[in-house]
Amino acid sequence: MTLTGGATGLLKRVATTVVLIPVFVWMVMRAPEWVFVLFVIGVGAAATWELARMFEQAGVPTYGRVGVLAAVAVTASFATPANALIPAFPTVVLTVAIAAVLSLPVWLGMRPTIEPVALTLLGVLYVGWFLGHAILLRQFVDGADLVLFLVGVTWIGESAAYLVGSALGRHKLAPVISPNKTVEGAVAQLLASVLAALALGAWLLDWQVPRLLAAGALLGLVGQIGDLAESVMKRSVGVKDTGGLIPGHGGVLDRVDGLLFNAPALYYYAALGGGA
Repeated sequence: MTLTGGATGLLKRVATTVVLIPVFVWMVMRAPEWVFVLFVIGVGAAATWELARMFEQAGVPTYGRVGVLAAVAVTASFATPANALIPAFPTVVLTVAIAAVLSLPVWLGMRPTIEPVALTLLGVLYVGWFLGHAILLRQFVDGADLVLFLVGVTWIGESAAYLVGSALGRHKLAPVISPNKTVEGAVAQLLASVLAALALGAWLLDWQVPRLLAAGALLGLVGQIGDLAESVMKRSVGVKDTGGLIPGHGGVLDRVDGLLFNAPALYYYAALGGGA
């Protein structure tokens, strides 16, 4: 990775992080759970809108507003209590959302074309469904600690990749997909994620060292795949960032791309007792 605007870009990243971390920690640890749920839904809405706008600005049509509404509904459905009337409520909502988007050309009487349907469903599944797992993670008994662990390990790993890749990166990791990502940065992210998992896990979680090591390696690897997956989308339309809402970081989607993959990964790892 390269520094956006050199030292200025780095300073913006640091300043933004310093401001956001205390707010996020308060939201997860102290605020009522519904505050966190609304925050996740808001992040999902912003990220889905950025994704649709990115394609539309490149001349690729989507059903942007419908996509945002469908993604929000899918993400919000994960907040349903486990003992609700329909235990698999998120699956029901996702099914309805997919059917609704697929049927849009019928109801709108538009010229048959699959591209806007496919890209709208991409946002619903990629953002709405994946991000909903952060809400599920928060519902564990130690859910607040798991959310902090998820975000801390992911962002520490990404920061290590950014800094090491900028300073020492020489070998391209995926030049066709993301020319600025390097092997050195990828290795730094993996190692930093493992070390962060050990440090944060000792503070937040009652997990044994092998389980923490495996969790760190999982998040360090899967998070990079999530980052590269978003890079494929941006590269396909020739843009660097999905937006500029977060100074020094780009758009909301740019900030949560690794988390979108890591939230389901950690949820299922914890739910299935991975490494226990």
